Amino acid sequence: MLNIVGHKKIWFTISIVLVGIAVVAIATFGFKESAELKGGTLWEFTVSGQNLSVSDVQNELANNLHIADAQVNFDSANQSFLVRFGNVNEAAHQQYVNELTTAWPSFRELSFQSISASVGADLRNKAIIAIILVLVGISLYIAFAFRKAQRPISSWKYGWITLLTLFHDVAIPAGMLAILGHFVNVQIDSNFIVALLVVMGFSVHDTIVVFDRIRENLLNHRGKVPFSTIINDSVNQTLARSINTSLTLILVLLALYFVGPADLKYFVLTLLVGVTTGIYSSIFIASPALVMVSSDESV
Repeated sequence: MLNIVGHKKIWFTISIVLVGIAVVAIATFGFKESAELKGGTLWEFTVSGQNLSVSDVQNELANNLHIADAQVNFDSANQSFLVRFGNVNEAAHQQYVNELTTAWPSFRELSFQSISASVGADLRNKAIIAIILVLVGISLYIAFAFRKAQRPISSWKYGWITLLTLFHDVAIPAGMLAILGHFVNVQIDSNFIVALLVVMGFSVHDTIVVFDRIRENLLNHRGKVPFSTIINDSVNQTLARSINTSLTLILVLLALYFVGPADLKYFVLTLLVGVTTGIYSSIFIASPALVMVSSDESV
């Protein structure tokens, strides 16, 4: 049996370092927002038979169309290029189409969307509200669900510790995107918000599984076993289930990352990192934290 609670200082130190790096990266670099969030253009097209690279497209856009800030990705699944840049009007759009058709006769436009800054700001604000509502709802639900396990800690502390692990699981992938945005110009979009919400849902699910076993053991061994022992036993009893369930999801995400659509690459990467940190926090952070906030080792 693993002594997870006994080595809690090691687990907490690892998490503090990772979260600290993530928070510093977000505060220092911020996020590079895509056209979807700050307003701009999303353009998808194909060029068949010419074996163009991403750099070829970027050079053409910069030199002939004078679009210097374009972010270009290649979608291997659809054999198409995805381009993001600032807002343009319809006249400029038609000019771009004519220029690229002249340069590449096999050019074919698949989609062209121009999003205003006000629409992007509205989407960003709604995403923030959604995250806040999820956090509040989760904490209230857990406090209610664990109301019968009031000793040796109140049910509200289960809710607060769950929020702590959610912050942990969201901060690390968010910090990764901030670092990638600064060094390789990766932009965040609505998929990033969706990924964070999915990570939060997965994380709280895994944490509640462990907490529920703790609650059962508390009720079965009340007054007989130290609280730290119950915590450690409960984590070990759910360890195999947590790892096996999470591993299947990680394998699917790895497959999607390497062979999935290009526009979902960083969405999948955010999920992959978030799910991995969620496994870690539910096993090594959430349950040992219950011992730290308990003033009484007996139950």
